[in-house]
Amino acid sequence: MLFQREHMFDVSLQLLFLLTCGVTLGQEAGAVRVVVPESRDALLPVSIGRDAERDYFEWRKVGPRGETQNEVFKYDASLHYNNNGLPGQSEQFKGRVSNVLYELKNGNVSILIRNTTAADSGNYTCYFSRLQRPQTFYFELDVAATPKPRVMILNTTADRALLQCEVPGASLNTKAEWQSGDGNRLQAEEERVPEKDHVFISLSVNVTRTDHYLCVVSQEDIKHWVSAQISVHVSEKESEDSSGTMLIVGITSFVLGAVNLAAVLALLVFAKRIKILHNKDSALKGEEEINLSSNGTNGPVRDPSEEPLRPVQS
Repeated sequence: MLFQREHMFDVSLQLLFLLTCGVTLGQEAGAVRVVVPESRDALLPVSIGRDAERDYFEWRKVGPRGETQNEVFKYDASLHYNNNGLPGQSEQFKGRVSNVLYELKNGNVSILIRNTTAADSGNYTCYFSRLQRPQTFYFELDVAATPKPRVMILNTTADRALLQCEVPGASLNTKAEWQSGDGNRLQAEEERVPEKDHVFISLSVNVTRTDHYLCVVSQEDIKHWVSAQISVHVSEKESEDSSGTMLIVGITSFVLGAVNLAAVLALLVFAKRIKILHNKDSALKGEEEINLSSNGTNGPVRDPSEEPLRPVQS
């Protein structure tokens, strides 16, 4: 009874959601498909439109040919599995299936399967034998399993780490991504290997700082995601020392380049000055040679008044 009280509000809300979204309830013409993520609760909704408190109905999981595989839930005029009034419920569903008893007077005979697993996937029927015309409602339950990713560190160096995320048995529309601790998506290399009707996803990424990293796996069709976390420590001191060394090398190269440039410029200026002086000396020497050649002698030029007087012979 306590089990039913805990879930009757949830069942009512889920049934209301199905009705407002225009989902057709159980029909004989075809099966209603219900998709839920693994470990979530699954609601199989049926309403007969009249008081069902004194009725008899049974829920079964059936095989591809309609054969009974499991007894899921049975109700007979207030007697049912959960109050030990009826025997025969399959072990797989014991303690996991409930019906909102107070809704029976409104014709609601829906059941809620708690904590679903992949083994719960399959075909279900709800059979009414005491109606004026016996009626069967059909359902197909699809429990979509989103496999939990495996994360590991493949390689580490002084300033980085190579991380890998593996998702085995993923559905074709499964997405995987690496995220940093603050939720930012990281650029990663993805590889998908087909495996029958599933894929094996491998996602690798290089990280350069200490943080908690997440591999997030999601399925948009069922709005479900799972994640795995790994902590990475990168030697930030090594990274800082490396950056500092590169900065010092850069500054040193710049200074040496400037010194070399200054030396070259100084040599050019000095060479130009020597050339100017050489040209000036050459010009002075040329002028002196011109003066000497104009007097027709190689010796010094004498003043005629300084020559001694010679006697005149008769």
